[in-house]
Amino acid sequence: MLDYYWFVIEFKEEWLIKKSSIIFFERKFPSANMILIKDQLPVLIDTGFGSDAKDTEQLIKEVGISPKELHLIVNTHYHSDHVGGNFHFQKNYGVRIAAHKWEADLINSCDSEACSSEWLDQPVEPYRVDLKFSDNDDINTGSRTLKILHTPGHTLGHISLYEPEEEVLICGDLFHKGDIGWLNIFREGVSSIQRSIESLDRLAMLRIQHAYSGHGPQIENPLAAIDAARERFEKWLRMPEKVAWHACKRIFSFTLIIKNGLTKEELDNYLLKCGWFQDFARYSFQLQPEEFIPILLDEMIRSGAASWHNNHLIASTPYQAPQKKWMKKNIKPKDWKPQDFLT
Repeated sequence: MLDYYWFVIEFKEEWLIKKSSIIFFERKFPSANMILIKDQLPVLIDTGFGSDAKDTEQLIKEVGISPKELHLIVNTHYHSDHVGGNFHFQKNYGVRIAAHKWEADLINSCDSEACSSEWLDQPVEPYRVDLKFSDNDDINTGSRTLKILHTPGHTLGHISLYEPEEEVLICGDLFHKGDIGWLNIFREGVSSIQRSIESLDRLAMLRIQHAYSGHGPQIENPLAAIDAARERFEKWLRMPEKVAWHACKRIFSFTLIIKNGLTKEELDNYLLKCGWFQDFARYSFQLQPEEFIPILLDEMIRSGAASWHNNHLIASTPYQAPQKKWMKKNIKPKDWKPQDFLT
């Protein structure tokens, strides 16, 4: 049995024969959570990590939606844990994919910076964005209308979605229950904190009964979570080193998840090859990368983000390790070719 949970919000209109519902799938790493709008025109929001694509397909089948019925896939942003299943659904079922126009342009031009995949060392199989969103665009699913809200911070093209009838917010990685999305100041800009605060302020103006983020459980008190997130971002403005530590621990934990741990012998060489590690060491902590290795390892252990098991450093958060065969493909946007895309 697949390890996930879903919550359903039902929406009924007398003139509708088919019931409409919003189904929330809470998923283990490396996949992000997903939301399925089950309606006349079904929409899937985010598709998980690439190695979990068949699990993603099974999840929506178990709630009565065939992949070929999907009207649209919407990505809240282009990180690998949110877009990894795009290739599978687009190639096998011809499902259209939608994203904010800024990220769409990077994806469709096969830019080496797309998905921050190279910098993060996170594989993403090729896909094409068919529908480019701007702020305040709408998605009609049959009996519902979802409003696209541009909420930059975690990435420049990050979007949230709002359904006003049931007052449902889908907020991606802007904020979570008890946490906030890590910030990539080297690829998304040094003003990411200010952008995040402005995005939160915009969402705080909405009436929100139900909120779902890209990781963790349903957010029971969305406005309180927004206030807590804003307070933390404001603290980061005063203490910028916290931005770097939060990001380093999140990125490195994800690395340990997708690699199912690294041995002591592998760690030094691996970290020194990573763009994110080099940038944070040199520019956030003013250290040579070699000097930063033991400091980062000590902090991973101290904070409980990772621990040693049989000479392997293993991430502490529950996860489902990707298949080694899939990881060996190690596909990134710089490897994408025009023939990879459907025409």
